[in-house]
Amino acid sequence: MNLLPPRIAVIGSELVLAWSDDVEEYLPLRTLREACPCAVCAGEPDVMGQMPSLEKKTFTSESFVLTKYTFVGGYALQFFWGDGHSSGIYSFEYLKNIDPKTINQ
Repeated sequence: MNLLPPRIAVIGSELVLAWSDDVEEYLPLRTLREACPCAVCAGEPDVMGQMPSLEKKTFTSESFVLTKYTFVGGYALQFFWGDGHSSGIYSFEYLKNIDPKTINQ
């Protein structure tokens, strides 16, 4: 999938992504934060390739406040959250595939 960087806007509690394929997506900020792909949030395999079970993440109201975002190379976005979390790198492909109905179920 060859995606060009999206046009981005924050409207209320949603991030709007207008992709180069003319598709607009509205992602709740809560969904984005809960879908963080960093090793702390999503886990990472051990030396044997096994994924450890993760403790349920606890969030505060600040966890869902997007303070800023930046492009990473030509392939991803990095979000900075009100609780100080910012280690997740969300590739454009990952963002296109986030389904708010399946996050944290």
